[in-house]
Amino acid sequence: MRRKFLMTMTALAASAVAPARSAFGQSFPTRPVKLVVPFPAGSATDNVARLLAKEMQEDLGQSVIIENRPGAQGVVGAEVVARSPADGYSLLVAAVSFAATPSMFKNPAFDPLKDFTAISRLVTTPLVLMVRSDFPANDLAEFLQYVKARPGKLNAGYGSSSSQVCIAHLASLGDLDVLSVPYKGIPLAVNDLLGGSVDFSFVDLGNAIAQAQGGRLRAIGVTSAARTPLMPDWPALAETLPGFDIDAWVGMFGPSGLPDPIARRLHEVLARKLARAEVQESLAAQGFAAAALDPAQTQAFLESEVDKWSRLSKQAGIEPQ
Repeated sequence: MRRKFLMTMTALAASAVAPARSAFGQSFPTRPVKLVVPFPAGSATDNVARLLAKEMQEDLGQSVIIENRPGAQGVVGAEVVARSPADGYSLLVAAVSFAATPSMFKNPAFDPLKDFTAISRLVTTPLVLMVRSDFPANDLAEFLQYVKARPGKLNAGYGSSSSQVCIAHLASLGDLDVLSVPYKGIPLAVNDLLGGSVDFSFVDLGNAIAQAQGGRLRAIGVTSAARTPLMPDWPALAETLPGFDIDAWVGMFGPSGLPDPIARRLHEVLARKLARAEVQESLAAQGFAAAALDPAQTQAFLESEVDKWSRLSKQAGIEPQ
């Protein structure tokens, strides 16, 4: 009799908790939500964040504001969110450099797997090896030949961990000797590429398309294993350098301990918006493919990315700073 009573009370408690949790998630938010972007305005991550912030406001019923906190290849902004209350009002819009942090820094300010709650992967995109339009090489084979003949004389600008690894990976696979120059964001590296301070860079696809259309920069190839449907005439670097396969991505994360109902609500809103044809068209125009994953899938994806970038960094000979 006592056992039956306890089972009945447990069932009643569970039924009471479930609606409460659901209501907790549905009542969020009650004030503006801040999306911290750890890169400058105009960067690929910033463009994705601004597009989705506008979309999210419609479903959340609150303002969604962007706060750019660039520095240290995304570490500065990520650390801000890691130290924020786990209430859903400060969220990180992270790029692939987020997963690369443990392999790029000796004493990273955070652990992407322990100090954050996964909400959703958002988009994926390749990077593009770009040179000025007057660079004396028309394809990757000619590029490799030209750079190899000038060891230590050419500079490569990078504005993210992914672009840094791409440069190191290219140098490793192509047996090149180049000087890597760091920037706070890819747009800043592009500016110096245009100005002649650096000789080449790996640029996010959206910026690469815009620069190529402007005629001042030229694409040598994309970093994905195969050509992108958005620019099918641009070869994959893997066509000349087998094994070159690096894709970038953008995702959303909250501080560790973010309640499950809030993480699920945010993901549901994001997934619904990313499924809209108009949003997908806007993303495609910037070089992105919508690629939403739920919180559990995003966590598993992040774990695989941390392992992947650790392996790539070691293969490329990058020493943690």
